Amino acid sequence: MDPIVVAAGTALVSAMATDVWQQARGQLVALWRRARPEQAEVIEGELADVRDDVLAARQAGDAETEPALARAWQLRLHRLLGDDPALAAELRRVLDETLTPALPADERARIDSVVLNAHATGHARIYQAGRDQHLTER
Repeated sequence: MDPIVVAAGTALVSAMATDVWQQARGQLVALWRRARPEQAEVIEGELADVRDDVLAARQAGDAETEPALARAWQLRLHRLLGDDPALAAELRRVLDETLTPALPADERARIDSVVLNAHATGHARIYQAGRDQHLTER
């Protein structure tokens, strides 16, 4: 699954318990209006229902509900981008400008993703790191 979809689904569900929720919901519904206008109102209602689930889970100390809801929204976003791959740039903008900044630092760390790909042949060496890397070679 595309890393942007994974990050956006996770951030979306986490942002449901923040002050930017109304703005985020509006932006997500706008994405649906462009790709699947006939589903936009249903999505808006489902987002409200899921927000209620998130708030109830947090109040009850239920740590399993949010990740399950995030996976469900990741799948929905994956399908949405499958219909219109050009929406990926808009989804990235919503993630970067609205969803991620609204999250506490510990939740921001959960949605960050790093994708590293490498191919070595012969005697080549590859060093990859998502953060700091210290090498000592002899």
